[in-house]
Amino acid sequence: MNDHAADQTSSLSFPHVAGPLLRLAVIGAGPAGLALALQAARLLPEASVTVFDARPAERDVSGDPRTLALSLGSVQFLSQLGLWGPIEATGKVAPIHEVHVSQQQPTVLWPGREQPRVGITSHEQGVAQLGAVLSYGTLVAPMQAAWEAAVAAHPTRLTMRFGTPVKGLKPVDGGVEIDADIADVFDLAVVAEGGVFADQPSLNWPEGVSRDYAQTAWVGQVLLDPQSPAGVAYERFTPSGPAALLPLPDGAVSADGPSGRRAALVWCVQRADDPVQALDAAQRLALLNTIFPEKVGRIRQVSPLKAFPLGLNAHRRLVSDGVVARIGNAAQTLHPVAGQGLNLGLRDVHALLEALRDTLPALASASVLERRALVRRALGRFERRRQPDRLALIAGTDFLARSFTYSAPVLATLRGLGLGLMQMATPARHGLARLMMFGHR
Repeated sequence: MNDHAADQTSSLSFPHVAGPLLRLAVIGAGPAGLALALQAARLLPEASVTVFDARPAERDVSGDPRTLALSLGSVQFLSQLGLWGPIEATGKVAPIHEVHVSQQQPTVLWPGREQPRVGITSHEQGVAQLGAVLSYGTLVAPMQAAWEAAVAAHPTRLTMRFGTPVKGLKPVDGGVEIDADIADVFDLAVVAEGGVFADQPSLNWPEGVSRDYAQTAWVGQVLLDPQSPAGVAYERFTPSGPAALLPLPDGAVSADGPSGRRAALVWCVQRADDPVQALDAAQRLALLNTIFPEKVGRIRQVSPLKAFPLGLNAHRRLVSDGVVARIGNAAQTLHPVAGQGLNLGLRDVHALLEALRDTLPALASASVLERRALVRRALGRFERRRQPDRLALIAGTDFLARSFTYSAPVLATLRGLGLGLMQMATPARHGLARLMMFGHR
């Protein structure tokens, strides 16, 4: 680990005590898995924590350009870990100060002069920012560096097993056996390795739902007009599906292109009637300039776009066999219409560690059978606490995603009326803002 990475972790404190009361395995070293490992190392000093990931530790993830949208609650969580300050200092993070939601189709019954929309601002909500946007690499690289530093400082209770794919999980009398080259037993395993919908067709989703939306997300970056407002995230409902622009730090969207105000683009369309696939860059640019509201200004350039199929995979339960928990994309993979997938995973982390921390004192004098029962009860509390938040978000995003497959014009009218009424009803708008920032509480 380089000196800069070490500086990023200097504010973290990991207490040490002899003899783990809890043996925790984390499968997956993405943002949710690393957040769990780092926070467990801080909040559960009596626990041993082992992170498994098929990715070699030496693989550089810092350049991964995938865009992540963090809610204010997620930013605060990363601040607790001592990571947000160094991440923000890289200059590779864009704050979200305003969210603007509207639709392309006119709302024929709307009485106002302007078409309905919902606007939420950080000023109105009394916060410094509603959230932030950054790349996957900008987030995960310092998280991995922090975990490497923690393992080096506390090798007797913290372990990193990168380059080690987990081949199977099996409940046993002592907890759960993990097959990863050699078999090892832990009190519980947390699966945080889910990937995206396109990577999941072969996964088994027992007692859950798997739905292909027959939609494609075209993902890339755009260069905006210099006068376009900074820090604004746009969600635009179109006849083909939702399209979003998320603020990025100034820069270029292509290697030889000009630098300026940028935004990440997520452009969702129907797979059977894809208006994007056959177009060249100039045609895509022309079409984009007909989609978003005037407030965006002229879109000057669009990067090459990548296509991802969209669908829903969701387990009904977060806990299986009393010893295995799922968080983040391993529990549910959502349509990007709400941009809440990672935020949901980080809220999983918070609730899981709260349940485990309440259990630790009783583990000190517990027998093997009692330990299993205590872990089972802790995971039960975690699941009960998380279900309302996740089920509400799953249902909401599923409804929005599927509504674009219905051709009835009345849906656009109802959606437009809903946006207009939400904007006029200040308490409802505040409630939506709190939901976006902190989830269901």
